[in-house]
Amino acid sequence: MLRVAVKKKLADFTLDIQFSVANNILVLLGPSGAGKTTILRAIAGLLRPDEGTIAHGERILFSSSAKMFVPPQLRRVSYMFQEFALFPHMDVRTNIWYGVKKYHKDANELYERLLALLHIEHLAARYIDNLSGGEKQRVALARALMAEPEILLLDEPLSALDSDTRLELQEELKRIQGLWQIPFVLVTHDRAEAKALGDEFLFMEKGRQAEHQPLWQDALLQC
Repeated sequence: MLRVAVKKKLADFTLDIQFSVANNILVLLGPSGAGKTTILRAIAGLLRPDEGTIAHGERILFSSSAKMFVPPQLRRVSYMFQEFALFPHMDVRTNIWYGVKKYHKDANELYERLLALLHIEHLAARYIDNLSGGEKQRVALARALMAEPEILLLDEPLSALDSDTRLELQEELKRIQGLWQIPFVLVTHDRAEAKALGDEFLFMEKGRQAEHQPLWQDALLQC
C-alpha cells in the first residue's frame, strides 16, 4: 500500500493531499496546475514536501517528523514521462539496461521477458531515433520496469501518441499492471483514458482533493 499525506507551499497555493493506493492504478485528474505532477515528483523524491509522510508498506520514503528523506535512487520508484526521456545516441537494449547497477542472470531473464511482453524483441538493436512514438513508449515502459520498481509513476505518458497507438498502449499498461501487481499512479487529462485505465480516481483542484465533483467528472465515472 502506497500512502501519501503531504503539504508543500507552492507559488499559487499550498499542496495539501492525502490518499492511499494498493496494487491498483490510481488516476490523478484535474485542471492544469492543480498539483498532479507535483505529487508524482514528491513520491519519486524529486521534490521534498514541507511536511507529512510518504510510505510504501512498512518502508518510509519521507517523514518530516522523523526527518527522513530517502533519495530518489534508493526509492525503487520508476517515473515515465510524456516525452519518453530516452537516449537517442543509444540503441534500445542499452536504453532498457540503463541504470541497472549490476548484471546478473535474473536481470537478463527479466530483460528477455520485457521484450516479449511488450513485443519489442525485433527492436533491440535499433537506435531510438528510428522508432515510432508507440515503439519509443514501449521501450520507455520496459526501461521503467527493468529497474524492478515497487511503484510506477506515469505523467501523461500517452498524450503525444496518435489515437490508435494510445488505445493499444492503454491495454498494454493495464495488462502489465495486472502482472506486476504494484501501485501505478497516473496523470492524464484524457477522460476516456482515465476511465480505461483507472481502478481509482482522485480529483484535484488547487492542490487539494476536490470537494465537489465538476459535471465532467460525473460524466467520466458514468461513461
